[in-house]
Amino acid sequence: MKNFLQSTTFLAILACWLWSTAFTGVKIGLEYHTPFQFAGIRFFLAGLLIFILWGKWTRFFRAVKAHYKFIILLALVQVFAQYALFYSGLDLIPGSLGAMIIGSSPLFVAIVAHYAFNNDKMTPLKTISIAIGVAGIAIITLGRTKVELKGEYELLGISLLLINNLVAGYANVMVSKSPKTVPPMILSSTSLMIGGLLLFLVSIPVEGINFGPFPAEYYGALAWLSFLSAAAISIWYTLLRRPGVKVSILNVWKFLIPVSGAILSWIILENESPDFHSILGMVVIAISLLALNYANRRETKNRLRNTKPVQ
Repeated sequence: MKNFLQSTTFLAILACWLWSTAFTGVKIGLEYHTPFQFAGIRFFLAGLLIFILWGKWTRFFRAVKAHYKFIILLALVQVFAQYALFYSGLDLIPGSLGAMIIGSSPLFVAIVAHYAFNNDKMTPLKTISIAIGVAGIAIITLGRTKVELKGEYELLGISLLLINNLVAGYANVMVSKSPKTVPPMILSSTSLMIGGLLLFLVSIPVEGINFGPFPAEYYGALAWLSFLSAAAISIWYTLLRRPGVKVSILNVWKFLIPVSGAILSWIILENESPDFHSILGMVVIAISLLALNYANRRETKNRLRNTKPVQ
C-alpha cells in the first residue's frame, strides 16, 4: 500500500485532482477580487506555506543563494508568465474555447519535450494517444457550451493561450533539468512566492488595490487555493525530478483535470448533472490514458531489449 501511495501514477492523479478543485475556488475569489491580484496573493501564500512547513530554512537560503538566477527564471516562466498569459488570453475569448485550448496543453508539453530530451520523442502511437485525449477534452467542452467567437480580439486571445501552453511545456522541462542540488520543495516555494509577488505588483497599476473587507467564503476559497497550489506543485516538481519519469507522459495525466472537475460539479452544484457529452468525453480520455500507458510500456521494453549486452 505504501509503495502505491508513493507511485508516480497515484501522485500524478492526486495532483491533478487537487488542480481540478481550483475552478470553484477561483470562481468565488473573482467575485470579490481582480484576477492578477487574487492570483498573486494566492500563489505567494502557497509558496510561503511550503517554506514554513518544509522547515529546513538554512538549506533553503543556501540553495537560493547558489542558484538564484535559475530560481528567478523559473518563477518568471512557471508562475508569472503562465498566469499573465492565461488571464489575459481568457479575458478575450469565450470561456468554453479557453477551456478547450488549456485542456490541450499536454500536446504542447509533449512537443516541447520532443525537442528538449533525447528519450522523450513523439512516436506515432504516443501522438495518437495524446490526440485522442485532446478530442475527449473537446467533447466535454463542446457538450457543455457552444464555442462562438465574438469581438475583434479573439485571435489575440487564442494566440496568448497557445503561447501559454508552450510556456507550460518549457517550465516542465526546466524543472526536469533543474540542478539536482536544489530540492523540489525549494523550487516550488520560491517559484510560487516570487511569481505571486510579481503578479501582485503588476496588478497594482493595472487593477488598483483592493483590501476588502471580504466575506468568509472569500477567505475560505483563498485558503483552499493556497493549500492546493502548494501541494499540487510540490508533488508535480517532485515527479518531474524522478529518474525515468518522462515530461510528456506525466503531463497526459492532466487530461483528468476537466474530468474530475465535471464530477465534482455534479456532486457539489445543484444545477449540474451528468450528460451524454461529458460521459463520452471521459470515456475517450480513459482510452487515451490506456493507449499512452501501452505506448510507454512498449517503448520501455524496446529500449531494454536494445540495451541488453551482447552475449
